[in-house]
Amino acid sequence: MKWIVGLGNPGPNYDKTRHNIGFMALDELAARHSMEIRQNKCKALIGEGHIGGTKVALIKPMTYMNLSGESVRAYMDYYKVPLEDLIVVYDDMDTEIGKIRLRYQGSAGGHNGIKSIIQHTGTQVFNRVRMGISRPNPGYPIVDYVLSPFPKQEHELLKKSIEDACDALEYSLSHTFEQTMAKFNR
Repeated sequence: MKWIVGLGNPGPNYDKTRHNIGFMALDELAARHSMEIRQNKCKALIGEGHIGGTKVALIKPMTYMNLSGESVRAYMDYYKVPLEDLIVVYDDMDTEIGKIRLRYQGSAGGHNGIKSIIQHTGTQVFNRVRMGISRPNPGYPIVDYVLSPFPKQEHELLKKSIEDACDALEYSLSHTFEQTMAKFNR
């Protein structure tokens, strides 16, 4: 079984914010495959189903971004799933809006959700789909930026990155993550 964790913050105040692009990608993936992400377990909302013959769990931590690792650890311990089968989908300011970047290891790069996952799993080695949100203008507070909604002029780029992330996630279910990186890291 593969498990895909989309990072974001719970609640309607955060629904359309840059920090919730991981949730947005999981919602799109669930819609593509008629899955519902609503089972409340392991400090998360979970949806389970099959994508192309592979059993998949879609997980949205409900711990708030900075504590995402608590949910990842709880799911890992409860279901005894290996980290090799994990893919984390999240926002990345060092990637342009509309672009995605895949990695299989690395530091948190200042992202508190990833920092929490590293802390709770004890490793920096896990598959990631980084979805670009670009950096704010100099002097603009980072917290305000990531918690702000995407402006209308970025909606097409947002839609493209969500579609690309879902395509990459689907592809990764029947290919190695290295093959997926080679195909989607353009």
